[in-house]
Amino acid sequence: MLTVLLIVAALVVGVGLMTGLRIVPQAKVMVVERLGRFHHVAHSGLNVLIPLMDSPRAIEMRTGNRYLRSNTVDLREQVMGFDTVQVITHDNVTMEVGSVIYYQITDPAKTLYQVENLALAIEQLTMTNLRNIMGGLTLDQTLTSRETVNTKLRIVLDEATEKWGVKVTRVELREIEPPQAIKDAMAKQMTAERERRAEVTKAEGDKAAAILQAEGEKISRILRAEAERDAEVARAEGHKRAVVLEAEAKAEATRLVFEAVHSGRATPEILALRYLETLQELGKGDNKVFVPYEASAALGSVGMLKELFAKEGTAATPAGKPAPSAAALSAQSLARSVMQPPQAQPVRRGASPAQDE
Repeated sequence: MLTVLLIVAALVVGVGLMTGLRIVPQAKVMVVERLGRFHHVAHSGLNVLIPLMDSPRAIEMRTGNRYLRSNTVDLREQVMGFDTVQVITHDNVTMEVGSVIYYQITDPAKTLYQVENLALAIEQLTMTNLRNIMGGLTLDQTLTSRETVNTKLRIVLDEATEKWGVKVTRVELREIEPPQAIKDAMAKQMTAERERRAEVTKAEGDKAAAILQAEGEKISRILRAEAERDAEVARAEGHKRAVVLEAEAKAEATRLVFEAVHSGRATPEILALRYLETLQELGKGDNKVFVPYEASAALGSVGMLKELFAKEGTAATPAGKPAPSAAALSAQSLARSVMQPPQAQPVRRGASPAQDE
């Protein structure tokens, strides 16, 4: 009988020891209660619990759409996604918004004793704050300010869950679905906006092209005017150079003729012959007036005398009647010699024509 009792006692002790030994995985902890009260937190590794006195506190966690109870608390960062909820924007547009939050348990004791169901509390808190934030924004702001909504929602959830021993690390809006009518209106607006931008771009292109064309024509006219000016200057310089060269050529020809005449000692007969040749050249054509070579000198002297007589007549007074000057007497004698016909020179007898020449 004693042996049976010892065996039963040994079995009870063995079962108690087996149930008192608990192994906690890495990155997880176990909240241990003794006689129904919080005792300590068992960390990863081998832990010994007193049978019938110590017991782990179970926690309810959400995995997907299911809630699971576990004796250990996971300290890793958790992901919780929510179905789309209907929200109303500030401009009375109803849309469906889905979100995802990332959180991490920092104090397992607070998580178990400060809130009854952590997953449900976070879900309801997220939905209500999401409706509040989206209700303060217009439709365009909700579509273009996702980062602002994410930041505001994360700050609100982090402040609310801090007393639960939870740290909300990140919040993301998964999807925003406006009504179909709003989608159609947005599509039409987007099409109209793109057409407007295309028209503006085309108008700016036409404007730039017109400006470039005008600038090109302006530069072309300026270059054409400069080219014409340079051409006129070049032609004027060429004409000037040609005139100068022609004048220099005539001067050089006259100088050469003069030197040839003086060096060759031309006689009056040769000069008269050249005079006749020149008259022959000048006689080619109509409407010509010829002045004899012998009368040119006489006409020039007459003109000079006329001027001298005019000056003498204006200088003399009727009362005084002064005597004529030497210049006047010389001019009068010169005029008489010019007006008298030339006398024939006597020809010496016995002189040959060659000697006369």
